[in-house]
Amino acid sequence: MTSDQARETAARAYIYGFPLVFNLDQVHRYVREGVGANPAAAFNTFSHARTLAGPADTFVTINNDTLYSMGQIDLSVGPVALHVPDTAGRYYVLQFVDAWTDNFAYIGHRATGTAAGDFLLVPPGWTGEAPAGTTVITFPTTVASIVGRWACAGDADLPVVHALQDATTLTPLDPDARPAGLPTPDPAVDPDLLFLEKLRLWSQAFPPAPRDRELQDSLAPIGIDQVGPSPYVNAETADALRAGVQDGAHNLDTALKHGSSPEVNGWTLTLHAFDYNLDYFEVGALDDPRFKIADPKLRIIERAAAAKGGLWGNHAYEAAYIVTYLDGQGAQLAGTDTYTLRLDPTPPVGAFWSITMYSVPDFYLVANAIDRYSIGDRTPGIVYDDDGALTITISHAAPSDPKARANWLPAPAGDFRPVLRMYEPGDAVLEQTYVVAAITKN
Repeated sequence: MTSDQARETAARAYIYGFPLVFNLDQVHRYVREGVGANPAAAFNTFSHARTLAGPADTFVTINNDTLYSMGQIDLSVGPVALHVPDTAGRYYVLQFVDAWTDNFAYIGHRATGTAAGDFLLVPPGWTGEAPAGTTVITFPTTVASIVGRWACAGDADLPVVHALQDATTLTPLDPDARPAGLPTPDPAVDPDLLFLEKLRLWSQAFPPAPRDRELQDSLAPIGIDQVGPSPYVNAETADALRAGVQDGAHNLDTALKHGSSPEVNGWTLTLHAFDYNLDYFEVGALDDPRFKIADPKLRIIERAAAAKGGLWGNHAYEAAYIVTYLDGQGAQLAGTDTYTLRLDPTPPVGAFWSITMYSVPDFYLVANAIDRYSIGDRTPGIVYDDDGALTITISHAAPSDPKARANWLPAPAGDFRPVLRMYEPGDAVLEQTYVVAAITKN
């Protein structure tokens, strides 16, 4: 293999493998360190955030609407029982995400209702018998994540949500089994090639969907399929592989900002950014052509961009997301200016909606003087226009006008990217007949 071929193959490997590697890095982080308000929790247990997310929660595009309950699941121990409590109509969702970031199941308000329920989480190929009254959820990969979100109206609502979190339980059927966890990369691998080493180990431990096997096999010349000692220790093509990984990272950044999602008034409508799962449809996941990316090349690119820009994001039928970097004139949004967004009407949803502020390029929540990281239909004190519309002021400096201050979404001093989330969006959102106006510079 020539250096040019090794470089090109490594660049393709980066786009292909980014969701797996980036995702499992976060799984490892949750199990060992926790993330912000979510403390560390071992495999097959829940980590419950007890407060709404803030700037300390350095996780890409984290929401500020719900309390998170995270469960990193390792079914190398065999089946795990999941119990959910009766939430009495309160919105919640448990989203199931496999190692490759496929959303393959949903439990909650939209998917299964809010009554109490029992489920059995089983590994690929399991052929056992589940207890009566239990719904089986088959995992595509032995390691996967449960991303739980609980609607929370504010500090006064926290005790109720905490009780619901505590009543949500995971119980391995074999209490003595020990999770295998993630294979450990060879510490001798150069840090610049660690991505490829993780891809090699983790793609073998958690195989891709059969339709992606041919693509993964095409990466064999750079050692992705090699079993045993790492091929990236003292690799002859190390310089070319390193350059290829850098090329892949650049290509991903380009795809993230210039993807295939349509743009309207500067907003990128990422309603289909998470539609790359074509193979695994357990309870609550819709096997519907409207939510499937048919183009095989586009599917791989969109999967990588979705992981980097919004890891563990939902399908649009659960929660629709639209994002923007730009004002109505096509200029990058920045805290040096003041902007207005008028929602007329406000988003049609079955649950609730919000706009959350994120820094660029990290996509983290932004510290501000009033500790407001999002604004939406549940924000206390917002003031609607006489015609029922809502005018939001976006700026780094606090507005002096009382109404503008009531409807103020604080921005960082530098560049920023707001995200509009619509939980259980109406048909007008999914069919794109509901249009959000451009953010205008004052």
